[in-house]
Amino acid sequence: MTPSRPSLGLRFWLIATAAVVGMLVTASLGRWQLSRAAQKEALQAQMDERGRLPPVDAGALLSAADLQALLQRAVVLEGRWLAQHTVYLDNRQMQGRPGFFVLTPLQLTGPQGGAVVLVQRGWVPRNFQDRAQLPQVHTPLDAAVRVQGRVAAWPSRLYEFAGAGSAAEGASRIRQNLDLAAFRTETGLALASFTVLQTGDGAGEGLLRDWPVAATGVEKHYGYAFQWFGLCGLIALLYVWFQIVRRFIRPRRQPAA
Repeated sequence: MTPSRPSLGLRFWLIATAAVVGMLVTASLGRWQLSRAAQKEALQAQMDERGRLPPVDAGALLSAADLQALLQRAVVLEGRWLAQHTVYLDNRQMQGRPGFFVLTPLQLTGPQGGAVVLVQRGWVPRNFQDRAQLPQVHTPLDAAVRVQGRVAAWPSRLYEFAGAGSAAEGASRIRQNLDLAAFRTETGLALASFTVLQTGDGAGEGLLRDWPVAATGVEKHYGYAFQWFGLCGLIALLYVWFQIVRRFIRPRRQPAA
């Protein structure tokens, strides 16, 4: 006698449908992550190309209609520091060490006189024994300075408790975050909607300027794509083993009772 062929019931077709849907969904998500990676690679190439372009001056920067197109462009500014409005952003790291990002408004001179750009001047360590003590940063008060850097977005926000930011505005130079609109109101300055990451040697000012290289995070999209395609392959493997091999192939290899 030969073993009877397993019947294909409703449960078999439900599992088959679920497996096909699962494979289609996970495969489409993997392809979407690959498309996002391609977009990020194009954006990264664009940013790298901007970094190799000649520096822009203050006039071209302030009159630009699309500031996004100028991000990561080299820039040269001339002006005077408004040291009384210096802000220290807390819990910022550089070279794996926690400390402050030092931000000082720069009032431009020349044809753009009156315009103010917030400059991220560099990083300083924090005194953890006296957390209210501000580090020493050399800032020329009356002399005109020439700042070289690259155009950057407003500093990223870190997590803070509700109400903490508003309570600190104007009360301390040490801030967790800095809101553009609130800082404009607080200082009365016509701040530009972008900042400048100052480059060059900052040791003479007591600053470290080892800024991280701007990246779009394309690696994480490849990682997500690998996970989705791996899950798709796992679904296919489990379906073939339990629904085909164990149901149709292995019973035929077993000797008749």
